[in-house]
Amino acid sequence: MTNDARMLEVLQQFRILLRSIKRHYKWVEKRSGLAGAQLWALSEVAARPGLKVTELAQRLALHQSTASNLVNRLSALGLVAKTRVSEDQRVVRLRPTIKGQRVLKQAPRPLVGVLQQALRELPAQRLDALHRELAEVIRRMRGKDARARKVPLSDL
Repeated sequence: MTNDARMLEVLQQFRILLRSIKRHYKWVEKRSGLAGAQLWALSEVAARPGLKVTELAQRLALHQSTASNLVNRLSALGLVAKTRVSEDQRVVRLRPTIKGQRVLKQAPRPLVGVLQQALRELPAQRLDALHRELAEVIRRMRGKDARARKVPLSDL
């Protein structure tokens, strides 16, 4: 197979990835009423009651302000409760509300998103190889936007 033919096949693979992600997020939002990133955030809070916003940002690989916005939205919907720690009022601990737990029980799976789930299922060696190859593709791209690394896929 020629290099051009292989390049076109890889391009088609990226299209399948992107369309599948977009389709999944639309389905999730229709079924749960939450954006994919909101559902993932809620699932992380439910799995780790008492989680701090900074820890949530790390778990979702998001900028802290993006995680704060997600938490504020989930709180406004009555899905997450925020508690300030008495010794340092800047620190906010998160926990799911009963309503949030109900939403999670009825939410479509996987809660983390189809790409995240597929990546989690890869053996470490394959994930490492994919990481290296994608880093090389990104390195060769002109006009890349590295800020996208901290933006939810559902917002791209």
